[in-house]
Amino acid sequence: MASRYRSIPKLVTKFHYCQRRLNSTAYINLDDSKELFSSVPTSKLITTAFTLHVVMNEAMIHFGSKVMNSRLMDTPVSREVLLGSIEHTLFHHFCGGKTLKEADRAARKLWESGLQSMLDYGMEHAHDNASCDHNVHEIIQTISSTLLLPSSPVSSVVVKMTAIFRPQLLKRVSDLLRWEFKDNSLHLPWKLQSFPLLSNSSALYHTPHMPEALTLDEERDLELGILRLMKICESSLEANVPLLIDAEDTAIQPAIDYFTFHAATMYHIGNTPLIFNTIQAYLKDSNERLVMAKIAADKAGVPLGIKLVRGAYMSTERQLALCLGANSPIHGSIQDTHACYNSCAAFMLEEIANGPGSLILATHNIESGKLAAAKVFSMGTKNYIENLHFAQLYGMAEAFSFGLRNAGFKVSKYLPYGPVEHIVPYLLRRAEENRGFVSTAALDRQLMRKELLRRLTTLEK
Repeated sequence: MASRYRSIPKLVTKFHYCQRRLNSTAYINLDDSKELFSSVPTSKLITTAFTLHVVMNEAMIHFGSKVMNSRLMDTPVSREVLLGSIEHTLFHHFCGGKTLKEADRAARKLWESGLQSMLDYGMEHAHDNASCDHNVHEIIQTISSTLLLPSSPVSSVVVKMTAIFRPQLLKRVSDLLRWEFKDNSLHLPWKLQSFPLLSNSSALYHTPHMPEALTLDEERDLELGILRLMKICESSLEANVPLLIDAEDTAIQPAIDYFTFHAATMYHIGNTPLIFNTIQAYLKDSNERLVMAKIAADKAGVPLGIKLVRGAYMSTERQLALCLGANSPIHGSIQDTHACYNSCAAFMLEEIANGPGSLILATHNIESGKLAAAKVFSMGTKNYIENLHFAQLYGMAEAFSFGLRNAGFKVSKYLPYGPVEHIVPYLLRRAEENRGFVSTAALDRQLMRKELLRRLTTLEK
């Protein structure tokens, strides 16, 4: 497998690992379409511009989401037609393929354009131990596919806890962790070393009454889940490929944080984290929880790996809070979310400037990217070359990704793969999120049209 990547041009390899030094004169240029899309063939530009035109149509996205959640998906014939239409449109634009082999090809194309990939076997919400075991096998295969590569196009592998633990068990563990936070006299005999999970501003309305202790069957499933996670971590350590643990909804997030931080205490390479937890900046408690976790990690001598995102469960979180008669755990305005994201980013950038830990800024927001870049350039430390990474979703924010790449930063695309029917929840969330990405998508379309016109007038391919 390694031989497939040995013919990569030296210039691209230099981009990947930022061997040219970042300095205060570097900047993110999003004006020069020729420079931005120099590695993108014309055919790809045309299909991407068309797809972005479709996904920016709110009426069409709303209709598509409604259809995918309708009874049409329960009828074999209509289900097959709908999944087929998705496969040949949104699926190929936002996903790496149905198999690991197809995802590898997509990763290689990204690598040749100066970007890395965050491979994600897009399974979530397993409902029994057999499906959890199957998902572990697929995740380890994904990790192992990078094992022999001297310079991997894959920067990390993504794991969803709902793929290796039953969601109901995650909810039960989360309830107990929330109640323990309310009443620290509660003893949880199964609890292992971790970092702080909740703060005084955390949403606790999910657990209005003291939960029952875990049953013997639940404790057994808990042990099996931890063994699955440790098995994945061992594979990750052997391949030296970081694991990114995705955030999910607040009903189960405390358990996800607990398992992730526990794994982080056990698996790291010196001052370099191997396990990254995800902080969602649209949550009101995100800044406080991040600071608490970093302080605890430093005290324990553990390098903290953080992926910072804005969040992907806005509608469901607000609806649930409303149904329970509670205040929403999400910031009241997009401006507050932006401010929280930028504050969390600034905190972590200062922390990793000359200390342990790593940060992945997963964002499509150009202003946030520019603010982070300006801070990096002003601080002028070499530590950022290894400890800072930018990330965007595959198929989105193309100009932004290439602009960051050209400025010398490491940039990855979040690259999910798997059977179409299992990727639908991911695609629906992308459709929901895209309503907030209109400005980035509009910039992509504008610059792509500009570049296509330039190539047409100069007869370039």
